Amino acid sequence: MSGSKVLPTSRLEPGTALAQTQPSMPGRVGLDAPALSVMTDLTQLRAATTAPSATLAQAEQTMIYQGVRMLFVVAHMPHIEGLVTTTDLHGERQMRAVHERGLRYDELCVADVMTPLAMLDAVDFDRMKSARVGDVIDALKDHGRNHLLVMERPAGLARRVVRGVISRAQIERQTGVTIDLLPIASSFSEIKQALD
Repeated sequence: MSGSKVLPTSRLEPGTALAQTQPSMPGRVGLDAPALSVMTDLTQLRAATTAPSATLAQAEQTMIYQGVRMLFVVAHMPHIEGLVTTTDLHGERQMRAVHERGLRYDELCVADVMTPLAMLDAVDFDRMKSARVGDVIDALKDHGRNHLLVMERPAGLARRVVRGVISRAQIERQTGVTIDLLPIASSFSEIKQALD
């Protein structure tokens, strides 16, 4: 122990562990509950990120470690380039990249399968303030997406920032309602690939 009488210290013992974050489980909500009750607020919870150059295995490990199914793809903080989900890591995109480019799965990186920024759907934070959970579910269905981003323009900033994330999985956990989505092609290349 040190000589300080105000804050005495002690040495750490072998086997000492780090305290683990205990995220609070969001409570049950109904379809008429405020939409903000199902949004992950990135001003309250740090966004999970990965680099575009990360391998798919590295991205998957990050998801497992962070307990998430989506990562923001960031080359230079705080600017996002897109996002990658568990579906991207094991779905059609990675299979198509392997086939079209003659690569092995372990040669792919996040940039090969991510959804680029220009293809992401977002809702405005101010609109979320007056929306209900049912409205959020309708928006997910309309876009055929598992995630929607929530954008905000903070005072004094010229550009909007991602304020939050709406996740189909989180809404299903909180409401107990299964949300069936039909994937919707959002570009001509996606339509062409669906027809091939």
